[in-house]
Amino acid sequence: MAGLATMLGSGAMTNSISDLSQSRCLFLIGANTSETHPVIGFDIKKAVKAGAGLIVANPVQIPLVRYADVWLRHKPGTDVALLMGIARVINDEGLLDRDFIANRCEGFEEFEKSLSQFSLETASSITGVPAEDMVKAARLYAASRPAAILYAMGITQHSHGTSNVMAVANLAMLTGNFGVPGSGVNPLRGQNNVQGACDMGALPNVYPGYQMAGDTWIRQKFETAWGCQLPSAAGLTATETLEQIDAGIIKALFVVGENPLLSDPDINRVKQALEKLDLLVVQDIFLTETARVADVVLPAATFAEKEGTFTNTERRVQKIRQAVEPPGEALPDWQLTCLIARKMGAKGFDYTSAQQIMAEIASLTPSYGGINYARLEKSGLQWPCPSAG
Repeated sequence: MAGLATMLGSGAMTNSISDLSQSRCLFLIGANTSETHPVIGFDIKKAVKAGAGLIVANPVQIPLVRYADVWLRHKPGTDVALLMGIARVINDEGLLDRDFIANRCEGFEEFEKSLSQFSLETASSITGVPAEDMVKAARLYAASRPAAILYAMGITQHSHGTSNVMAVANLAMLTGNFGVPGSGVNPLRGQNNVQGACDMGALPNVYPGYQMAGDTWIRQKFETAWGCQLPSAAGLTATETLEQIDAGIIKALFVVGENPLLSDPDINRVKQALEKLDLLVVQDIFLTETARVADVVLPAATFAEKEGTFTNTERRVQKIRQAVEPPGEALPDWQLTCLIARKMGAKGFDYTSAQQIMAEIASLTPSYGGINYARLEKSGLQWPCPSAG
């Protein structure tokens, strides 16, 4: 089902963290929030104590299970079957929001037909969750408006992670839980600036602000601004990149702030692939496992040693200020990138400050159009922020 909710397709929370206090039901799946996002975990506990219902879907008995009205202990990897089983109950019992679906969604008939594959008996046999628990969760989520879904890498780091996220979005659209405080679909990002990195185009198929690389007008806009020709095809994912290295197609790799020899699956395969490279460059603040096998290591400055911004999980852009000088030859990432680019004869890398880069971001990225350092001095700003007003 395709919806028209504000943030769908941007890999970001549709709502703010503060909205959780207005939720009447919280559905937590694939996340151990009190341990990995403790501030948000505290907000969940406050909402529950104020009367909100809590559904926890997790194979593991995480601490928040103690606060839950329903604990769905499904078998690992059966998230889609669980979510579709709950959707089936909502649809069969008429708990869906037909007005929202009619006005804001597409493809409902096709989605409704797909539910025929997920009877309660089928969903229960696949997931190991008793049918009565799925019914209880479905009624609690659908009847308690507004309701919010929160998820993390427990459902995204799967071979079918995309399907998991689509199933979550479908459940929210089915019940009309979009567009009001306390509702929505809310991914909790893994580190402090993962959201900012994705916003700035650190994904294989988009430019900054999730502007699609395959869109001719968007590509031409960036080509004009940057004075270069850009590819129309999407780039490679991290796993696809390793496959291309292994096949001898990619000869050099530049790793920035990442440690594939620790974090990627099948470490032996990663090691074998990296050994095939003609050149491995690592830019980081520590001598990581990957940096130890690099041909060149570039020392980057830490958060406290540079100016810039972080964008947190609720899309809030916040200014960071330099507290101390970087040690030795360490430099901010943008300066290292510019030095290399200029050495290679590239044009357009003559920035003199992070503020200057932020101004360029605003000029090319509609969702960041109204964000500038002067405004960030006062407080953080959430995107979409298209204008200074």
